[in-house]
Amino acid sequence: MVQLRKSSKFSGVEGPLLTIVMDGVGLSKNKDGNAVMAADTPTLDRLMRDYPHLAIKAHGTAVGLPTDDDMGNSEVGHNALGSGQVFAQGAKLVSNSITSGKIFESETWKALTARVANGGTLHFIGLFSDGNVHSHIDHLKAMVTEAKTEGVHRVRIHILLDGRDVGETSALDYIRPFEEFLAGLRSPDFDVMIASGGGRMQITMDRYEANWNMVKLGWETHVLGEGRQFATAEDAVKTYRDEYHVIDQDLPPFVIAKDGAPVGTIEDGDSVVFFNFRGDRAIEISKAFEGGADFDKFDRKRVPDVLYAGMLEYDGDLHVPHNYLVNPPEITNTQTEYLVSAGINELAISETQKFGHVTYFWNGNKSGKFSEELETYIEVPSDVVPFEQRPWMKCAEITDKLIECLRSGKYKYLRVNFPNGDMVGHTGSFPATECSMEALDLQLARLLRVVDELHGVALITADHGNADEMYEIDKKTGMAKHNKDGSPKAKTSHTLNPVPFIVYDNFTSDKYRVKTERGDFGLSSVAATTVNLLGYEAPQMWDESMVEL
Repeated sequence: MVQLRKSSKFSGVEGPLLTIVMDGVGLSKNKDGNAVMAADTPTLDRLMRDYPHLAIKAHGTAVGLPTDDDMGNSEVGHNALGSGQVFAQGAKLVSNSITSGKIFESETWKALTARVANGGTLHFIGLFSDGNVHSHIDHLKAMVTEAKTEGVHRVRIHILLDGRDVGETSALDYIRPFEEFLAGLRSPDFDVMIASGGGRMQITMDRYEANWNMVKLGWETHVLGEGRQFATAEDAVKTYRDEYHVIDQDLPPFVIAKDGAPVGTIEDGDSVVFFNFRGDRAIEISKAFEGGADFDKFDRKRVPDVLYAGMLEYDGDLHVPHNYLVNPPEITNTQTEYLVSAGINELAISETQKFGHVTYFWNGNKSGKFSEELETYIEVPSDVVPFEQRPWMKCAEITDKLIECLRSGKYKYLRVNFPNGDMVGHTGSFPATECSMEALDLQLARLLRVVDELHGVALITADHGNADEMYEIDKKTGMAKHNKDGSPKAKTSHTLNPVPFIVYDNFTSDKYRVKTERGDFGLSSVAATTVNLLGYEAPQMWDESMVEL
């Protein structure tokens, strides 16, 4: 790797440079359902009024996704922010591999199907939607179809209901046509059916070890077949909606049973595919399947002898899982690699919910550090409560620690993620998300005072939108869609809106020009901008800087 070269035009900012990622805070001109606009945010308003800023792309091809109809997400957003480049991401990699047939030519797929050729069951577990953030139902369909073609006799599917990257109560829109799809495949030689499921925020898909009990419930549901029994997945969804009045992501676990017995427990000799392509919510369940006798996160009760594989390798450093179907993107020449080569001390901080994003994803899907000496990671433990109950989350505690680190003088470059706009936005609660934005704004005010005190600079941006569009919007009218009772139809997914990029500099802004007239930048241009402001030339393979020196 070539080291950073000092710039001959600008020696760099005097104090520290701080990147603030306001997770899930996009830009929308639409007032209806816009919690960012509705919230009382005097600091953010002042930044957008008085400081140079751009609206930059954070979705679709700008972050390596297949089309511009694909919403961005925190994983690909932080990959782009941290690498300065756009790499083909999980969804695109998997789709290309399926289209070419390469996935079915892999040694892993061959081993999975061969293992169950003489009587075992091939199981698929994953997020059941076409949200294309963690998974896509078309990938599942392609694998089930191929399994039949290759002579697999028994397939069971364990569905994690979405309601987060897609409509909040859209589960039946996926279950009903999928059941028809299975009925079309089913034959005397091919036994296929849904075996279990539950809401993604209740079972299986925990991340960053925030709540291992979710994984425990998933294990008991999918593997052991323990839990409340239903004849069909549709029955489970309808019953739970009537009883619990919650959206899809919060529906309790269910087991499909016939004559009182689960139809699809996972047994010795079976094969299991976790078909999510995104890694953060796939790692823990993978560890549960692959963990040996020293696994101590929960009592698995029974550990079947299976061949387990992920759609991708979810952690390239820890090699989780051991087997996978599609090679993940190889992200090289990241910002941190270059800063370390220049001897720059840096800090990454967030709370548990987004800690991996400012570390693992930012550094190109790398768990370890490039330098133990020059990199510091700080994780503030997240509360294990529904986010709408405490929409401020840990933003104050993060700011407390970040201010301490800024004033220490140790770090030239610091980055922080505030999860509020995204994690609270996903709940679908407009009042809670509005509150979360106001809590975040208070912390921005605190931080910027310290940045000024230290003659520093802050770059304020986001990884994708969410809080900016809390209602489903009618594309023709631009107004919110409504439920039968007249209430606005909540939107819990990310958005296709751009995000802000604001340069807060009260000391050296006369030394460079922000290219505010341009409208074609994306998140991947933040890295080059960062090293320019630190007084270095950006590497040639990175996307163009948003400042002209």
